[in-house]
Amino acid sequence: MSGRDMGGRRRSRVETALFGISVAAEMAGMHAQTLRTYDRLGLVTPARTSGGGRRYSDHDVELLREVQRLSQDEGVNLAGIKRIIELTGEVAALEARVEELTAETARLRARSATAGRELVPFEPGNAVVVWRPRTGR
Repeated sequence: MSGRDMGGRRRSRVETALFGISVAAEMAGMHAQTLRTYDRLGLVTPARTSGGGRRYSDHDVELLREVQRLSQDEGVNLAGIKRIIELTGEVAALEARVEELTAETARLRARSATAGRELVPFEPGNAVVVWRPRTGR
């Protein structure tokens, strides 16, 4: 299982420390019941042990703190916080995809340059459309 750090970079849960619910609650400055509620609502979803116990990573604790900040300092309700978390994840995924495509473009440019060809940027307004007259009417 993997998560993302606050910058959106992927991290393996194996690479991070895992904490039980009471330790994570103390680290985040919350009650354990609040963590259970956030898990139930899908705000912060920790890893699970084979017995079903919650195991929180450093990233999960950071996210708990951010949920608390948004709720208490910014006055955002839990539904809004959930949407913010979802959108943050989408942005991180899109940024990762842009990085992949940028690297692929660089690779293709280098390959075409060694073959003596040039890649031409595609401009959406310059699309070529093949027109064929209808037959049979």
